Amino acid sequence: MAVFDQNDRPAPHAAERHIPVMADRVLDLLAPGIESARQHQRQPVLVDATLGMGGHTELMLNRFDDAVVVGIDRDTQALALATERLAAFEKRFVAFHGTYDQIPEALDAAGVVAADGYLFDLGVSSYQLDERDRGFAYSYDAPLDMRMDPTARFSAADVVNDYDQKHLEQIIRRYGEEKFARRIATAITERRQMRPFTDTGDLVEVIRSAVPVAAGRSGGHPAKRTFQALRIEVNEELDILREALPAAMAGLHIGGRMVVMSYHSLEDRITKKAFQAEATSLTPPGFPVELEEYAPVVDILTRGTEKPTEEEIDQNPRAASAKVRAIQKIRPTRSNG
Repeated sequence: MAVFDQNDRPAPHAAERHIPVMADRVLDLLAPGIESARQHQRQPVLVDATLGMGGHTELMLNRFDDAVVVGIDRDTQALALATERLAAFEKRFVAFHGTYDQIPEALDAAGVVAADGYLFDLGVSSYQLDERDRGFAYSYDAPLDMRMDPTARFSAADVVNDYDQKHLEQIIRRYGEEKFARRIATAITERRQMRPFTDTGDLVEVIRSAVPVAAGRSGGHPAKRTFQALRIEVNEELDILREALPAAMAGLHIGGRMVVMSYHSLEDRITKKAFQAEATSLTPPGFPVELEEYAPVVDILTRGTEKPTEEEIDQNPRAASAKVRAIQKIRPTRSNG
C-alpha cells in the first residue's frame, strides 16, 4: 500500500498525503466486474481488502457511483481515519476490522455472500510507515513494534528478544531473503544477552555491524530485508495471504474480477500460485472432453505482472516495486469433494 516518499514528516492530514498506486489501471481492471453486476441487475459490491487510508476505496466510490465498497483493515487507527474520510459516502461504504482472510465475515457485514471485485494492495501502508511510533521504518529510531493491529499483543520486540538463534535465522532468510541471515541472527542473540532490544535504532546498529560494508553499498540499507522479515513474522502476512486469495476467489461472482498488487517476490509468488491453481484445468490428461467440474474457474488477465509507469514512480517513489496481477472469474468455484 505504498504512497508518498517521506523525508521530513509533512503537516497535512494522513489521508491528504495518500496517493493510491496505479489507481487508473486498478479501476480499469475492476470495471468489467461492476458492469457484469449491473447487467445482472445487482448492486455492485467491491472489497478493498487492504483499506489503509482509503485512497483506492474513495476512487472506487467516486467512479462506480452505484457500488458498495467493503473496506477491510486490521489497523484500528487507519480504519478510523479512513472511515472519517469516507463519511460522505454513508451507506455505500462498510468498514470491517479484521484481516483479509476473513472474507466471509466481511461480506456478511455488508449483507452479501459474494462480491464483484476485490483489490489487495499488499504490504505495509504508508500511514504505518509514516507514523514513527509504529516501528516499521529503519530510517529513524522508534519502539520496536511493527504490529499492523495495534491491539495485538505480539510485537517485533518479542521476536528479536525471545526467538532462539536458529529460528531467527530461518525467518530472516525465508521472509527477508537475506543472505547474511546467520550473521545477523548471531549478532542479535549475542547483543541481547547484555540487554533486550526495545527500539529500532539499536537493532539497526546491530544489523549494520553484522553485514559487510561492501554489501550495504550495493544492496541498499543493510536492515531493509531483516525489517521486512520481522514485519511479516509479527503480522503473519504470508500465511494470511495464502488463506485469503482462495477465499476471495470463492466469494466472487462469475464475471467479477480480482486485482492483487504486491511489493516483494514472496507475496507475488503466492499470488501467482493461487491464480494458476484456479486457472488450470484438472481434467485428466488425454481425456477427450473438458469436464465441467474440472474446468478452469478463472481467466488470468495480466501477462506476467504489470508495473507502474515511470511517471507514477516519479510522483510516488514507494510505488516502484509494485507488481499487479489480475483474474476474472468464469465458472463456479470447484468443489473440494
